[in-house]
Amino acid sequence: MSFVRSAYRMSRAGSLHNLHLVQEQLPAPQAHEVIIEVRAIGLNFADIFAMMGLYSATPKGSFVPGLEYAGIVRAVGVNVSKVAVGERVMGAIRFGAYTTHLAIHEDYVQELPDDWTFEEGAAFIVQALTAYYALVPLGALRKGGTVLIHSAAGGVGIVANRIAKRLGAFTIGSVGTANKLDLLRQEGYDRAFVRSGTSYSASMKDLRGALQERPLSLVLESLGGNALKASYDALAPAGRIVCFGSASMAFQGKRPPYLSLAWKWLQRPKFDALSMIEQNKAVMGFNLIWLWENIDEMRAMLEAIAAMQLPKPLVGHIFPFESLPEAIATFQSGTTVGKVVVSVKTA
Repeated sequence: MSFVRSAYRMSRAGSLHNLHLVQEQLPAPQAHEVIIEVRAIGLNFADIFAMMGLYSATPKGSFVPGLEYAGIVRAVGVNVSKVAVGERVMGAIRFGAYTTHLAIHEDYVQELPDDWTFEEGAAFIVQALTAYYALVPLGALRKGGTVLIHSAAGGVGIVANRIAKRLGAFTIGSVGTANKLDLLRQEGYDRAFVRSGTSYSASMKDLRGALQERPLSLVLESLGGNALKASYDALAPAGRIVCFGSASMAFQGKRPPYLSLAWKWLQRPKFDALSMIEQNKAVMGFNLIWLWENIDEMRAMLEAIAAMQLPKPLVGHIFPFESLPEAIATFQSGTTVGKVVVSVKTA
């Protein structure tokens, strides 16, 4: 059984002007594949960087963006044994989620909890894996440790705080605007502050005020620029920074401002290995493509996350499928809280 689907396809990476809604045929599933009728799509910064051609994992040529989805299984391959037609599922895909139907190997499909909406399902997998991988395997966060979480009101920031509190950590959140502070208090952050986007000295003052002499053992870093440098300088001995993004390189608009990005690239913080040894500090980086290629590791992390029984994901903004370009523009603005999700309604 094949499906006719609507999909937002990039003719080539480099500009959002190349994103077009098309009708196309989706072939019948292969032996271990399932066909998902997509009901919700989660947006991520990696989507933007991929569409702009600034992400090394971006497919060559034409591709359908999107890393995160939730929906209903509509067809299965002859050797599929883990899911059945009609099941409500969620998952991550290595591009291809901006669509009404997608094909994916059964190993990358997770059951959607009965009391979760499709929008909540599309807001969970990428954020939870990012936060857990940064906090536990890489960050080695322990009970009593202090963790600074940048972009604390975003999808990753919220679930990172929830996981860190489960681990018994003291959490500090930084946000770009004061209107997000109430959400951080509601989420149980121990401290929160509005960071300075331009001043290194102001960023250091903000950090010292939030720490109140506590040793900073871990930073979840998704900003780059001044925030990254200030965070590194504030680390206690044996402290770690885990980098999984660079929002300081983000921009609004449909085309990358190459000159501005080049200047930011040249001005980015740089770390010397000998100095890191002397100061006993570590800077680590990762992206989820590594986990995608190590399915056993990914499934083990998802099981550990499930055992924590975290609250439902916070969906902050929902757009209809027909308004996906507007959802992307809103996501780029930096004004959002929680997860930005696109809802796909069926006829």
